[in-house]
Amino acid sequence: MKINHAQKGFTLIELMIVVAIIGILAAVAIPAYQDYIARSQVTEAVNLTAGLKAPAAEFFQSTGSVPSLADLGATDSGRYVASMTIGTASTNTWYIQATMKTSDVNTNISGGTFAISTTDGGSSWECGESGGEAANQTDIGVAYLPSSCK
Repeated sequence: MKINHAQKGFTLIELMIVVAIIGILAAVAIPAYQDYIARSQVTEAVNLTAGLKAPAAEFFQSTGSVPSLADLGATDSGRYVASMTIGTASTNTWYIQATMKTSDVNTNISGGTFAISTTDGGSSWECGESGGEAANQTDIGVAYLPSSCK
């Protein structure tokens, strides 16, 4: 009588190969995902500062002075942004800066700053590393900034 010993299930080697493949995929995917998370968190700073462009420019053009956040009735923080400030570099050159939180954010942007700036009282704006005072007030890595701010 012949006994049939058909293999049922997976061998240990096959399982080890699958685990190794999953490990390799995770090693590639996790850093890319972390960068994605950092960029999405910086987006909050971009949106908070961009939302102040029009009201800040209107305030400056009607009063001739750089507004404060209180003048604009603006929020001074967000889920990932610890604080917002409006600063002056010279008469017509001023900036709106967001500082990222130091906890609950990606370590690559923790405590970093993002800024937009104007040199003409708010008619045109620069952001991040694209030039002007914004570049001086931004220290978040270029890899995490929107393409328009690089």
